[in-house]
Amino acid sequence: MPPDRPQLLIVEDDQNFARALSRSFERRGYAVFLCDRAETLPGILTACAPRFAVIDLKLVGGSGLECVKLLHARDPEMRIVVLTGFASIATAVEAIKLGACHYLAKPSNVDDIEAAFARADGDSSVGLTPRHSSIKTLEWERIHEVLAETGFNISETARRLGMHRRTLARKLSKHQVE
Repeated sequence: MPPDRPQLLIVEDDQNFARALSRSFERRGYAVFLCDRAETLPGILTACAPRFAVIDLKLVGGSGLECVKLLHARDPEMRIVVLTGFASIATAVEAIKLGACHYLAKPSNVDDIEAAFARADGDSSVGLTPRHSSIKTLEWERIHEVLAETGFNISETARRLGMHRRTLARKLSKHQVE
């Protein structure tokens, strides 16, 4: 591999999406490494030293936030973008606190991700938009706040919120951001 090719790590458990993202980044000159779960990440990091990472927030059997924490501890200069179909204010705040440089809701493409890698600072000129919070929006944000607190453990989140696990799963599947 030529030394000038930037290394990129993609942590995504959807095999088709991971392959498509990988091919797109490879066409743009990146050396891409794939990982499908948080447990295998330390082993993959013995074979690569990525400068960039794209992390799916919700992984089978775990949270992408754990990956963000591990990667940031390993290299605080790494540009980490969290990509999710389950966007919420609580998880966005936690991702940034743990070391992500950006948080994008799906669908996002390679252009969006590269733009996020390139943005080093926040943009204070972003306009404020009026936000009308409905009960459903407040409930959705509270659910995700507790999900983040529990490391995306559905059973523990349901217990803390005082609802049945199936009810919580149904609410999560209905409000998924795609």
